[in-house]
Amino acid sequence: MLGGAALAGGAALASRTVFSAAHVVADPYADVSPDSPAAVDWDATLAFRRHLWSHGLGVAEAMDTAQRGMGLDWAGAAELIRRSAAEAKAVGGRIACGVGTDQLTGPADLVAVRTAYEEQLALVEETGSQAILMASRALAAAARTPDDYLALCTHLLRQASEPVILHWLGPMFDPALEGYWGSSDLDEATGTFLEVIAAHPDKVDGIKVSLLDAQREIDLRRRLPEGVRCYTGDDFNYPELIAGDERGFSHALLGIFDPLGPLAAQAVRVLDTGDVKGFRELLDPTVELSRHLFQPPTRFYKTGVVLLAWLAGHQSHFTMVGGLQSARSLPHFCRAYELADGLGLFPDPGLAEHRMKCLLTMYGVTQ
Repeated sequence: MLGGAALAGGAALASRTVFSAAHVVADPYADVSPDSPAAVDWDATLAFRRHLWSHGLGVAEAMDTAQRGMGLDWAGAAELIRRSAAEAKAVGGRIACGVGTDQLTGPADLVAVRTAYEEQLALVEETGSQAILMASRALAAAARTPDDYLALCTHLLRQASEPVILHWLGPMFDPALEGYWGSSDLDEATGTFLEVIAAHPDKVDGIKVSLLDAQREIDLRRRLPEGVRCYTGDDFNYPELIAGDERGFSHALLGIFDPLGPLAAQAVRVLDTGDVKGFRELLDPTVELSRHLFQPPTRFYKTGVVLLAWLAGHQSHFTMVGGLQSARSLPHFCRAYELADGLGLFPDPGLAEHRMKCLLTMYGVTQ
């Protein structure tokens, strides 16, 4: 995998492996419709990744946060992976990239699903990036039994040249993933998931769990084979899961670490010293913002993430791929601004205030 060097933000994070799932910056001048292929501002998109790397965070690329399957098609994701991997190599940043099946545009059988995964896995490995085997809508639609998941994932793990991260995304993030791993009963699904890992633990670096259920994640990580990491994807309960307990802890692969990047890195560096209390004091106050951004319908959390990137000055506009800047309400935006400002997330509070006032004016709100 690429990465490992410490950049301008200080020493590399030591006690936890931490990825931020990063958003893409749309090209606001592109004359496109919501159904058109994504028009991406590549300079701003890569600059944001350099920002995350500069603080010692890894970048989880072409994931849900990047609107994968919600405006960013496979052609756009492939270009994003190539460009970000090259940038990671240039600056010494850590990167892992999502492998899915989103080049499939209609009903597909299991053979087509496997072929799609293989194509994407090959591309990610060609760039030198670590692979994240993402949950697949097409697999959820084609699979009939847990054995279908076992067979396909075992095949892909055998094929992978380096250990991968397995990804379990719950239906709150994508309703099409209901019943993943062959059952809507989460206990049964967990059993199948663990069977996949047990078959080839040497090919599994870790698992990324996004079920928004802290106790279930704790129970799962305690059942993992030695050496297999648990990466929390729980944007509701991440401080306690990363802090851990006497029986272990979670690493992190989180969408909320897109807007929280510098603060999250600071908190983990405190944790690196063994100061769990100091870590929680820094990170616990951010949970209210995260729960706000990720409130149902959870899949639209990306809108709040991009709003905060604009208010923080990381991009010059509040435009999203597929027009998803309209996916949340004005009161939602106002509360996100208030919470983020209270946390000190804006490098230039005056700029953030000015831009928020511009947004209110655009909505016709009298200030």
